[in-house]
Amino acid sequence: MCIFDGDTETARIELPEYTDQVWHGYLPHVGPGTRYGYRVHGPYAPHEGHRFNPNKLLLDPYARAYDGEFVWDHACFGYKIGEDDLSFDDRDSARFMPKCLIVDSTGDPGERPAHVAAPWDRTVIYEAHVKGFTKRHPGVPEHLRGSYAGFGAKPVLDYIKSLGVTTVELMPVQMFINDSNLLERGLVNYWGYNTIGFFAPDPRYAANPHESYQEFREMIARLHDAGLEVIIDVAYNHTAEGNERGPTLSFRGIDNLSYYRLQQDKRYYINDTGTGNTLNLSEARVIQLVTDSLRYWVEHMHVDGFRFDLGTILAREPGGFTNASGFLKACCQDPILGTVKLIAEPWDCGPGGYQVGAFPPGWGEWNDRFRDTVRDFWRAHASAGAMAPRLCASPDIYNHSGRKPWASVNFITAHDGFTLNDLVSYEGRHNEANGENNNDGHSDNRSWNWGAEGPTDNVDIKALRMRQIRNFLATLLLSQGTPMMVAGDEFGRTQHGNNNAYCQDNETSWVDWTLRDANPDLVRFVRRLTELRRLFPVLRSGRFLSGDFSEHLNLREVSWIAPTGGPMQQGDWDGGRCFAMLLDGRAQRTGIRKRGQEATLLLIFNGGPDAVPFTLPPCNGGGVWRMVLDTAADHAEEKVLLVGDALDMGPQTLKLLLLIQEQG
Repeated sequence: MCIFDGDTETARIELPEYTDQVWHGYLPHVGPGTRYGYRVHGPYAPHEGHRFNPNKLLLDPYARAYDGEFVWDHACFGYKIGEDDLSFDDRDSARFMPKCLIVDSTGDPGERPAHVAAPWDRTVIYEAHVKGFTKRHPGVPEHLRGSYAGFGAKPVLDYIKSLGVTTVELMPVQMFINDSNLLERGLVNYWGYNTIGFFAPDPRYAANPHESYQEFREMIARLHDAGLEVIIDVAYNHTAEGNERGPTLSFRGIDNLSYYRLQQDKRYYINDTGTGNTLNLSEARVIQLVTDSLRYWVEHMHVDGFRFDLGTILAREPGGFTNASGFLKACCQDPILGTVKLIAEPWDCGPGGYQVGAFPPGWGEWNDRFRDTVRDFWRAHASAGAMAPRLCASPDIYNHSGRKPWASVNFITAHDGFTLNDLVSYEGRHNEANGENNNDGHSDNRSWNWGAEGPTDNVDIKALRMRQIRNFLATLLLSQGTPMMVAGDEFGRTQHGNNNAYCQDNETSWVDWTLRDANPDLVRFVRRLTELRRLFPVLRSGRFLSGDFSEHLNLREVSWIAPTGGPMQQGDWDGGRCFAMLLDGRAQRTGIRKRGQEATLLLIFNGGPDAVPFTLPPCNGGGVWRMVLDTAADHAEEKVLLVGDALDMGPQTLKLLLLIQEQG
């Protein structure tokens, strides 16, 4: 253990004890504020998987905070730059490395506040970037913009709460490093998926970098005070050390053979992440590292859940993905992790990496099948038959092993890809600013620009785009499952066609709050949708809907209606673009009746380019239909309609009707 006063190394203390594969020792009179790092001695034998080099100062994988910035220099590499990785570099890297910082975290677990937990069936997720969300926010003091303190400011929280969301999902906040190739192009790793410290909030997001630990905790406390739960996006699939040509910063120099998955010759790394290395969660101590980290963020930092980037990696064993992996078993039985939300991005870049629907009960998953099908439907590329299961929380994917509808985390957009505005404004990506000749980012965007690439003054095109945005938002928030929105989509945020803004720490990525004032009707539309979702539990059932007829109740939970007003036929499913989903809350078979539970709703979709007359169906028990939402306009005309009336479903339109029971 190396102690530093400023940049001067003042002491080296050998850790003399070795217990259960862990080196340890006791150093008295060390308190908060102490700066330190490690040097680890051992063989430098890449063909045996060992890359020890005591000339390289190493970051403590368990460090709670860091002081200083990492500076890319040839001395940070275990081998000699210009030679192969079998060579050995004896230069000291200490002056280019941040230092680990001891913080005062005594007593924190006992001080853990009441857990803010939104029930899964009520959860509405709002994905945001700590810096980008407030960097241009007019209600945040300028010196706090882009920081943890700025995110916790009252105007920010009041706005988020007003949207009707329950859960803020923060993009990576754990200590990460900027990639050298980005710095060379004058760019940075804005998203932060390049972690080197799994226990520390990144100090670059702190208004006072020396107080990042406390400032992060204060932000969480303010979010909790507002009644919002907080999920953080975590990347335990790889580290910032890259492949065998990467720097020696921490894990590689401590125990390369244990921390990383290596190929058979042990010199080269298995790269199932696309980043150069893959953490080895078949190793017990690596599972311990990850679960210790997760528990720390819950117990000490007070977060309420996690979204796991490239989550399939965490469940990989030597033979591939298995939902009985050591890591998943560890999470399943853990008394702390069992109390928070766990959401997987269920794919990675390795063989057999696409595992949507394969995680065990208790886990939510990003559902890209929902994203792709809904995008296709609203550009007239998917049929009613493809759309129906997505509206029902994708039972074809998730209805097994006791899983619940909330396991399907539905989204139209995410940080990775087009914003919602850009989805309806660009046919192709425009990532030239990333410096990769527009070859990065997804090419299969399933987008439609409606006749003009990018911004336009054409009034008709602008109206069509706005209607499509309303269609996407309504589909997302009125479907079964757990909806996730991206910050700014509710008022038309744009990245100007960049669908991979991972390196754009500038106005391309920062939320433009002037758009909120320019599009107040769209913000109100989103608030209306979240209110409808809250009012009518039939839109967020706790179990998968059954289309079976109940003889006892003489009802069906869900029925599918053709434009004729009768049941859907095979032809309607295969080629139809106009159909309705009839949700009858009176058909609930078990459980306590809730206010609004017995509501009967009719969701009518027309994803085609032509208007279709839709005959309103009868409903058991009689009554009339009342329009409560219409994406053809900012405000639905709440008119009363009779059974048998022909409702004009304009092209690319969604309408929601509520059954009003006859009295007496």
